[in-house]
Amino acid sequence: MDETVKPLRIPPQMSVYADKHSIFHLVQSMVSSLVIDQPDDPVSYLISLLQRSSVDIPRIMLLGPPAVGKQTVAKKLSAELRAVHVTTDTLLQDQSELSVQAHQYTLTQQELPAELLITLIQQRLTEVDCFNRGWVLEGIPQTRLQALGLQQAGVVPEHVVMLEAPDDVLLERSEGKQVDPQTGDVYHQTFIWPVDDIVAQRLEKGPALSEKQQLAELQRFRCEVTGLRSAYQHVLKIINSDQPHNDVYQQVLAFVRTHHRPRTPRILLLGPPGSGKSHQARLLSEKYKMVDVCCGQLLRSVAADGSGLGEEIQPYLDDGRPVPDSLVLQVLEQRLSQVDCSCRGWILHGFPCDLQQAKSLQESQHQPNRVFFLELTEDVCLERLTLRATDPVSGERFHALTRPAPSFQVQNRLETRPEDSTHTVTHTLNQYRLHTAVLQSLYPDAVHIDADQDPHSVFEALESRLSTD
Repeated sequence: MDETVKPLRIPPQMSVYADKHSIFHLVQSMVSSLVIDQPDDPVSYLISLLQRSSVDIPRIMLLGPPAVGKQTVAKKLSAELRAVHVTTDTLLQDQSELSVQAHQYTLTQQELPAELLITLIQQRLTEVDCFNRGWVLEGIPQTRLQALGLQQAGVVPEHVVMLEAPDDVLLERSEGKQVDPQTGDVYHQTFIWPVDDIVAQRLEKGPALSEKQQLAELQRFRCEVTGLRSAYQHVLKIINSDQPHNDVYQQVLAFVRTHHRPRTPRILLLGPPGSGKSHQARLLSEKYKMVDVCCGQLLRSVAADGSGLGEEIQPYLDDGRPVPDSLVLQVLEQRLSQVDCSCRGWILHGFPCDLQQAKSLQESQHQPNRVFFLELTEDVCLERLTLRATDPVSGERFHALTRPAPSFQVQNRLETRPEDSTHTVTHTLNQYRLHTAVLQSLYPDAVHIDADQDPHSVFEALESRLSTD
């Protein structure tokens, strides 16, 4: 092997370009479609995929117990997204051999075999309209077995919505069901009533099951719901349907308009001192293997390595003066350009602290694709910082309220860092508040997270927004 060959350096511009044009998402979508559909002519198939108006073709399943409102939501959703509304009834409407075979089961009130249902769905979803416009699958699957069968057949939704409501509400809705004979739209005297009086006048009482049958259907759903949730846990949203219909629909619509994008994470974590930036950065780094870039620690590390840049930085650290932005940006440029940051992504905290620094970062090759503000009141910041102290013997850090020293002896030897004094913390907080408004204006799409809760809850809030548009 030629030892003079240098390892491949992935330029940071690559991931910036890929994010801007959704390259990773496009490639993932195309490869997934190829593997699932296995076309005879892969090149022509990929060309047809690229010629579609959007790579974000809806693939939605709408699940829930009887009378929860699936049909009403599904019809509005398919109209809004111009997607094909697919139900068990529509699967039986064509005259294919499979549909005729399936129709025989419905005539004798028998349940469709899972294999037959899955074949019908697979056949329908590969037709041109579903391929080009996407689909909303209403009330299917009903069991975990059906869900697993659909997955094996390559029917993989991007969003699964499960509507929920108490049994007494569902029973009441079922009894008051009204149907428009011309459109098939479902209404209810209490829950959903048409605005148009002409529509209201032609409503007819919908087909209703007996209370015993309704309870049996509900019981069946309750037995399967855990398995369904497990099968679709990574794309599932559970929505309470016991609220005004329009509120339910808006929540469903907001969810199905989100998209999970594969991306190289470039995360900027901002917040006042004491908001937990370092702790959250460490948790994210440990779980997702991204590089934890703490600006303060990075400057100290470079100052200690004996390099020319480090020698320039050291006097500022010795005197407690701010390191000039030009030097900080050089250090960050070197670190964020390294292979681990380019491949695994990074999470930066401790920089930027003002508008000029933020603009400099934006003008560099290392623009963040996720910005989080950890929000915390000044009183809580002061409490978190000024009441903490370190044991010089063990190096452990304690807090007067949340983690007091284990003994009187340890308590007596605790030391408070100068930067944790009330005066210093108050000054740092004032500086942060002075610049936070302009930082927020520079990052209008930033996610704001309440940091005044336990660290695990803060981490979950961060984690849930890492790859969702």
